[in-house]
Amino acid sequence: MTSPNAERKPERSGASSHDQADLHTYDAERHLPADHNPLPALNTVIGDTRNIDEQAFVEVQASAEFATLKRKFRAFAFPLTALFLAWYFGYVLLSVYAKSFMSQNIGLGNLNLGHVLGLLQFVTTFLITWLYLRHMNRNIDPIASQLRAKLEGTKK
Repeated sequence: MTSPNAERKPERSGASSHDQADLHTYDAERHLPADHNPLPALNTVIGDTRNIDEQAFVEVQASAEFATLKRKFRAFAFPLTALFLAWYFGYVLLSVYAKSFMSQNIGLGNLNLGHVLGLLQFVTTFLITWLYLRHMNRNIDPIASQLRAKLEGTKK
C-alpha cells in the first residue's frame, strides 16, 4: 500500500508552482536550439542596437509631426469605430426586437432581410479592414517612418 505522497515527484528547492506546472506542459519547440529565432526581422539584430535617449522620445511626442499623426489616426479610427458599432448593435437590436421586419422575405428563395443584413456584417468587417490598411499605408506610415528615422538618427 502506497501513500498518495509517495507518487508525487519531489519538488525542486526554490521552484514555484508555476515552474512545476511548466514541467508538465508540452513544448512544441523543445527540439529547437536555444538560439533559434524564427522571425529575426522582428527582433533587434545584435550589433545594430540604438540607444535612443528618453529626451528624444519626449521631443518627438511634442512635435507637430506626432500631433499630425495622432490627429489623422483618430480622425479615421474613432468615427469608423462608432459607425461600425452602431451598425452592429443596430443589427443585434433589430434581430431581437423587430423579428417581423428581419424575417421579411426578399425574393431570393428562403433568404430574408435578417440573413442579408447578417452577411453584410462580414462584408462590412472586410471593408473596414481594407479601408484601415489603405489609410495607414497612405497617411500614417509615411509620418511614422519619418518620426522613427528622426528618433534613430537616420534620414529617410
